[in-house]
Amino acid sequence: MPKRGAPPEVNAGSMADIAFLLLIFFLVTTTIETDAGLDRMLPPIEPPDTDVIIKQKNIFQVNINRDGQLLADDELTNIKDLRAKAVAFLDNGGAPSGSADYCSYCKGKRDVASSDSPAKAIISLKNDRETKYGTYITVQNELVGAYNDLRNREAQRLFKKDFTDMEAEYLNPETPDNVREELKEKVKRIQDLFPQKLSEAETSSN
Repeated sequence: MPKRGAPPEVNAGSMADIAFLLLIFFLVTTTIETDAGLDRMLPPIEPPDTDVIIKQKNIFQVNINRDGQLLADDELTNIKDLRAKAVAFLDNGGAPSGSADYCSYCKGKRDVASSDSPAKAIISLKNDRETKYGTYITVQNELVGAYNDLRNREAQRLFKKDFTDMEAEYLNPETPDNVREELKEKVKRIQDLFPQKLSEAETSSN
């Protein structure tokens, strides 16, 4: 029994229990924000072909230096003009009529000095380590936009609908299975017409 006049004792055990419960509450209810990555679908990994020779004319070289200047096939280019140049390269169809690489649906200039066909055309993107991230993403978006513009054109011709809309519906998990199965064939058909070959690696050329 405590002596008369002595201060009352505090039950520390109960306070420890309360503190522990509060800690659990904050751990359970607190949300931690995480950085979101880029929403991009990468092409499937394919086994490398042996002894593949890529003609230089089938490579569209895009370089960004540390100052954000853009070179497209060694020509100083404004970002706003990049998409049109990429479209012209991808849609050129320079292979002669009757050859295995001839592109019947291409609407380009059919310049023999440019890409033979969309299946052969490769866009090579290289940037300096000190290139600003925003500039790099803007350039990449313009190049992907060139593919989408051409795919939309062919999707409208074949299915009266934009490719980007069909792809978004196909990737939507809420789309019914029967609709997705039908869209799968259409999306793949358009992708095969203009396969996205956007490389950020060293490319051997000839």
